[in-house]
Amino acid sequence: MANKRDYYEVLGVSKTASADEVRKAYRKLAKKYHPDVNKEEDAEVKFKEVQEAYEVLSDANKKATYDQFGHAGMDGANGGFGGFGQGGFSGGFGGFEDIFDSFFGGGSRSSGFGGGSTRQGPMQGNDRFMSMNIPFMDAMTGTRKTFNLNVDEQCSHCHGSGAESPSDVQTCATCNGRGRVMQQQRTAFGIFQSEAICPTCQGKGQTVTKECHLCHGAGYENKRMEVELSIPKGISSGQQLRVSGKGERGANGGPNGDLFVEINVQNHPTFLREGSTINITIPISVVEATLGTKLDVPTVHGEVTLNIPEGTQPNQKFKLRGKGAPILNSNSFGDQIVEVKVEIDKSLSKTERDLYQKLKDTTDTKESPFDRFKRAFRR
Repeated sequence: MANKRDYYEVLGVSKTASADEVRKAYRKLAKKYHPDVNKEEDAEVKFKEVQEAYEVLSDANKKATYDQFGHAGMDGANGGFGGFGQGGFSGGFGGFEDIFDSFFGGGSRSSGFGGGSTRQGPMQGNDRFMSMNIPFMDAMTGTRKTFNLNVDEQCSHCHGSGAESPSDVQTCATCNGRGRVMQQQRTAFGIFQSEAICPTCQGKGQTVTKECHLCHGAGYENKRMEVELSIPKGISSGQQLRVSGKGERGANGGPNGDLFVEINVQNHPTFLREGSTINITIPISVVEATLGTKLDVPTVHGEVTLNIPEGTQPNQKFKLRGKGAPILNSNSFGDQIVEVKVEIDKSLSKTERDLYQKLKDTTDTKESPFDRFKRAFRR
């Protein structure tokens, strides 16, 4: 007893370690020191030491006794530890499964307990995904699109069974209808019995003696069909629309998955969309900006008259309420923002030049914007 190491030290955990931390430490060390894996001379001794520590620390009652009395409190409490997998390892079966999972990925379990049917039932197929480009204005008004698609649909004659008639479906002789069979696997811990999907019926639990004349046993028919997609107004790029039952085929008579179509709204040469807001830039002349005017401005709803007041400045913005993009799944609309771009005429006629010169002459006595800038700069 005097030579025994502290159980917490053996597993490398603290006294406040959780049950999960104790189990993880045990799995790691048991895998490291198991004699069938580790060929070092002291591997078996260390493995038994780890096993003994886990036996105590994984049991709440034994752990409490050990915390109070140490190794002295364990005399007679363990019932002998013996080799791995022996009867005295009360907490070891769960630990054994953990080690088994570490080596083999947890894909199967020992299954000598009970034997109810585990055959695979109908399963829905996977979803399919595709993308579709639509013009900008189609997203504003909504539309319907049609496209062709190959779809595996349940056979109309056998309804997915793959058999010519119901009497041609028999219980699988290999698995007796369970859909799974027992198999043995030799591992580092010995020979283990586990379950696997039946190789004859592929988990269905049934076999077909006479195949369907229409689908030749496949249970489905591949059809080229026209699919109609309703695109709502206000849809944005990246949003998806679902078409029920047009995904990949199901298994064992299960329904098809769904088709998801991701929409990509193409750009417009004039309108720039930001959510439900439409932005547009329109050019106006210096005269229009100075004197003001009325313009018929394009929107996604048609032309709307916009009043440009006198003295409008370059890049000034105006809001047209309710003239923006539709808000999806509602009867509301965003706004349109109109930004004016004042353009300077680069080629003037003689008459226009004379008029501008007269205007300049009349404003010579008036402080110009540049004069105001210089006056502020000198302060």
